[in-house]
Amino acid sequence: MFAQFGAKIAAVGSVAARLFDRRPAMFAAVSAGALTLGGCLPMPAPLAGADPADPSARVAGVAYRSTVAPYTSLRPVAPSAWRERNDRAAPAPKSGR
Repeated sequence: MFAQFGAKIAAVGSVAARLFDRRPAMFAAVSAGALTLGGCLPMPAPLAGADPADPSARVAGVAYRSTVAPYTSLRPVAPSAWRERNDRAAPAPKSGR
């Protein structure tokens, strides 16, 4: 187990040395390319709408909406015949059939 410990450290050290020798040059090349291409891009369109300080600017209406208004009770009720409930909930049949 310890016989190859030194060899493993040497192998990792040599690979790490090669990676770290290339990394600054690669970072510099990628950064230079990004800055060069970034300078050629057109200016983006502004994302802001109307000036918020302008009192005549149109804004969306603000109104109160209850968060619990559509609530319906889900408590158990007495059992009833499912066919009758289904007939009451179904739309009226068309007269042509």
